[in-house]
Amino acid sequence: MDNIDTELLRTLPKAELHLHLEGTLEPELMFTLAERNGISLPYDSVEALRNAYDFGNLQDFLNLYYQGAAVLQTEQDFYDLTLAYLERCAQDGVVHVEPFFDPQTHTARAITMATQFRGILRALADGKERWGISSCLILSFLRHLSEEDAVVTLQQALPWREHFVAVGLDSSEKGNPPEKFQRVFDQVRALGLKTVAHAGEEGPPDYIVQALDLLKVVRIDHGVRCAEDPALVQRLIDQQIPLTVCPLSNTRLKVFSDMSEHNIMQLLDRGMRVTINSDDPAYFGGYLLDNYCAVRDALGMTKAQAVQLARNSLISSFLDNDSLSLHLARLDQLAQVH
Repeated sequence: MDNIDTELLRTLPKAELHLHLEGTLEPELMFTLAERNGISLPYDSVEALRNAYDFGNLQDFLNLYYQGAAVLQTEQDFYDLTLAYLERCAQDGVVHVEPFFDPQTHTARAITMATQFRGILRALADGKERWGISSCLILSFLRHLSEEDAVVTLQQALPWREHFVAVGLDSSEKGNPPEKFQRVFDQVRALGLKTVAHAGEEGPPDYIVQALDLLKVVRIDHGVRCAEDPALVQRLIDQQIPLTVCPLSNTRLKVFSDMSEHNIMQLLDRGMRVTINSDDPAYFGGYLLDNYCAVRDALGMTKAQAVQLARNSLISSFLDNDSLSLHLARLDQLAQVH
């Protein structure tokens, strides 16, 4: 089988479309920020913290994730977090990122929207200057909170409207269906913003349908449980709705018990517009290139499949047409040369 080598995987121009900035908080940086801000962590070493990254399900992870986010206090903290992620992207051959951030995680701790935006935006600008990585920022609502809380968050973010392109929906999926947020997503689209949503990871295929029909999303984040509904699979193929799949995340959170059981390549080969992403890489054992390599190693990814996955990531992004054309031309050139 024509398996693709790691260096070519690195070289392929790729976009990352499903990434939580708070989920890039490596243990070393968490300890650094905790010390800087006078916060005590319930772990006595980086190693002890890493050992805690063993999750039985999504909620196990979220409990540690929110605990870790508490070290983010200042504009500089958000800057350091974001720039560290972009440096990893540069090493992995990522040319464009569309990261999520969860303002409610921080406003609940009296960290202002301005503090978050200023730190993140400054790092994204520096990442563009240093490594040429373009970006589109996505503000996400926490679905375990109320729709009213999401409305307040949207209002708080309006002074920064020009600095984010879309609104997403993340956090605990079970018991928090997309329909819970239909009215606020109507407001989001009325502002001219795009919409995306996590659906079909731990939640049922119907959550994907709700996200499409009620929230009018242009991308489904995760979406792997679509395979349980043949009519939905066909709809996703026919309409070429992108799925931002996160393979290492799915296995670490026991959506699949082992990478060899993951359905991403089956969905790709059926003509679905699936993409590979890292979700919360500090917690799930790998950034974007690690996810590509894990899929290759477990599922025998070929060069043609890798090129298609990279292409899917680019054409499913919110890149402007000129930038997209440049990246696709380079991708085609690499595909022919190797």
